[in-house]
Amino acid sequence: MNEPALRAAWAQAPERGSRTLFRLMAWLALRLGRSMTRWMLYPAACYFLVFAPRARRASRAFLDRALGRPAGTRDVLRNFHAYATSLHDRIYLAIGHLDSLQISIDGAAALESILAKGRGCILLGSHLGSFDALRALGRESTHHPINIVMYAGATPHVQGILDALAPELKARVIVPGRPETMLRIKECLERGEMVGILGDRLFGSEKSSLCPFLGQPALFPHGAFRLASLLDTPIVLFFALYEGADRYRIVIESLDAGPGDGNEARAQGVGRRLEAYVRRLEHYARAAPYNWFNFYDFWHEGLR
Repeated sequence: MNEPALRAAWAQAPERGSRTLFRLMAWLALRLGRSMTRWMLYPAACYFLVFAPRARRASRAFLDRALGRPAGTRDVLRNFHAYATSLHDRIYLAIGHLDSLQISIDGAAALESILAKGRGCILLGSHLGSFDALRALGRESTHHPINIVMYAGATPHVQGILDALAPELKARVIVPGRPETMLRIKECLERGEMVGILGDRLFGSEKSSLCPFLGQPALFPHGAFRLASLLDTPIVLFFALYEGADRYRIVIESLDAGPGDGNEARAQGVGRRLEAYVRRLEHYARAAPYNWFNFYDFWHEGLR
């Protein structure tokens, strides 16, 4: 697969399931509660396993690497079940019903020390785990709210339902690739707010580099690192990992290797930060492999 096709692969993947089905699931989840509706996740995972062959092959290709052994059908089903759980829990996280979930945080002190300086920071995540777990906690903070740079076109059914349930969160979404995107991010950071960006998918024509990831080079975008360099903003890594039942663990780490002075130094700083990010992503991908929710041809191997 060539690079332009790779850039479009994740955005062009069809959203599985109808809007009506998602509305029904959300209605049941809100009326009956999390414990009474978790049974829906097993048929949902089986549906993906049977009717999403590209996602199934992509899951297996990732799990082969992350597990260090050939992934079986049970492994792929477990991956899809974790994904279905994350979709289910997005409903409760969006409306702030955190009482049904146990969310622990490792490394909060590092984030607090950065925010105490009066400027915001970039929260750099990935499609490993649940971004919504972090956003839900951000809405509890009036001093340092979290804004999200997010392309919602890949899951319009799910996003439409979440926007209806929690319309106030939509105001915190920054759409990438628009003329005002950089200005909105800059304004948020100057107000001392956090800006969340997912750094493992290519968008549009942004610059990227091949980095070793689980034993084979994969393309990663420069966007978040170039942005941090231009705005002289610290980057904080986060991984919100589902650990089974009702448990999520949020891991927060400060990313070292600052941008430096001068164009050449800044370019080197971007490269160092990108490599550090990919190393940490690889670490947590091996530690929590079933949290991987990039169901497309990540290594552009031509999966059919």
